[in-house]
Amino acid sequence: MQLSFHGADRNVTGSCHLIQCAGKKILIDCGLFQGGRALQEENADDFGFHPWEIDFVLLTHAHLDHCGRLPLLVKRGFKGEIITTSASKDLARLVLLDSAHLQEAEARNREKKSRRQKREHEPPTEALYTLYDATRCFDFFGRVAAYNQSIRLAEGITACFYDAGHILGSASIALELEEGDHRRRIVFSGDLGSDGRVILRDAEAPPPADFVVMETTYGDRLHRSLASSIKEFYAAIKACFARNGNVIIPSFALERAQELLWYLREGVESGALPAGMHVFLDSPMAISATEIYRHHPECYDAQSAELFQHRHDPFSLANLHIVRDMNDSMAINQIKGGAVILAGSGMCTGGRILHHLKHHLWDRNSSIVFVGFASKGTLARQIIDGHSPVKIFGEEIAVNAEIHTINGFSAHADRDELLAWQRRIQAPHTFLVHGEDEVMQHFAELLQDTQVHLPRQGETIDLLAL
Repeated sequence: MQLSFHGADRNVTGSCHLIQCAGKKILIDCGLFQGGRALQEENADDFGFHPWEIDFVLLTHAHLDHCGRLPLLVKRGFKGEIITTSASKDLARLVLLDSAHLQEAEARNREKKSRRQKREHEPPTEALYTLYDATRCFDFFGRVAAYNQSIRLAEGITACFYDAGHILGSASIALELEEGDHRRRIVFSGDLGSDGRVILRDAEAPPPADFVVMETTYGDRLHRSLASSIKEFYAAIKACFARNGNVIIPSFALERAQELLWYLREGVESGALPAGMHVFLDSPMAISATEIYRHHPECYDAQSAELFQHRHDPFSLANLHIVRDMNDSMAINQIKGGAVILAGSGMCTGGRILHHLKHHLWDRNSSIVFVGFASKGTLARQIIDGHSPVKIFGEEIAVNAEIHTINGFSAHADRDELLAWQRRIQAPHTFLVHGEDEVMQHFAELLQDTQVHLPRQGETIDLLAL
């Protein structure tokens, strides 16, 4: 009975953990590494296990750093079953097709650059995976998990998904393992949501376990209160409009975009924001994700469910412009002031947000509002950390716009919420993953009544020896 670590170990992205028990191999997540070039290159490396030997993949949720290498897993020989919630399955299809499109585009760009530099001796550039690989991946999605209902994977192995409150369909997963006379329960947190959010329910703690593998993204800090964050958000928009500027919001397509649409609608309805304010949702993925949100009321909290029951769409507001076409996206940058523009990606690693940043970062009248986590090495982190100029599409762009970082909107649990969740598990052994090294070290010092492990990538733990 072994646990091994193959991603998000002393790192924030690339979640991938392997359980071996009773002759079966079970993967918890298979995510992309995101950030600097070194991490991106790590995606193409060996997994640290043979894909064709994996019997099951249990997917906690559909963010790219948790599901983004599934097409590569299939491409390299995986023949097992992928199990996740209904909402995560729908979102994963959207996310993986988009990722495959980007992988192919990046490969073409690298190939063009190689030809321009006349490096004919180099082998052709290959995409990490293609649209074909991503489409084929969906053939391996099997049973759909419902919250709080056990799924038998094999003799002596069952899995149960619990609402993690992070994004639509997100889950923590508890595994009941039997091997000979030995029985163990291990819980994987996935990403845990912050309490009191709109749309989704709060994170639920699974029953007590022998081991817990948990995220620590915000393990060293507390979020600002939601009320003060909303107030700051509205103030940033109004101050920018007073300068006749535009507000640019790099936004994650899943959860964050929907949450911001909720608060923008509430701001207009309450009079806290101008009634004539124009909002542009310039993210095809966020647009499609919002449609998926509308079709999964089983994930809503009571407030959201009630709004839908009364046929009041919480994601719609007057003067909301849905932007799918690239030409329409480019035309937004002709607007000189009074617009709120939500575009992906949240960490500014690609997508339409780069064009909007190129047109607005240098403008002292504009504001860039960050409302989520930014990993080291990303453009978002550079801007937040005060770098100027920054490079976009090979061009040096001065950072003159007002920069706001409002972490109270985070979809991740903060330090105290993580601690409270871990205490409810009552695990004698706690493995910390999915966080920056110094954050995990800080969080480890706060844990009591548990033996703390900070695994490194490739490390294997004998669960029966602990």
